[in-house]
Amino acid sequence: MRHTEHVRLTPNELKSSVLEGASVYGADNHKVGKVDHVHGAGVNSTAIIDVGGFLGIGAKPVAVLLTDLDFMRDEDGDVHAVTAWTKDQLKEMPEHHH
Repeated sequence: MRHTEHVRLTPNELKSSVLEGASVYGADNHKVGKVDHVHGAGVNSTAIIDVGGFLGIGAKPVAVLLTDLDFMRDEDGDVHAVTAWTKDQLKEMPEHHH
């Protein structure tokens, strides 16, 4: 995926209705998880990312500040995020409990 060619989301777009379900890619360009839901709105929010598992089963939810993710739209209009973390680093984070 060529993230450099994708359009970054504006601060007004950083809300649950836009971000939920977005795939999250690590620095190595491999998918590391998916945004399950968002706490708050705007740049001070927290994204809960499901890491690992298969088809949502066995995934570990971890909390990440939106400022640690770079959200963008691809050429098809689909929202995704890029992070500097790897899947293994995200798996090492504490599990988020609702």
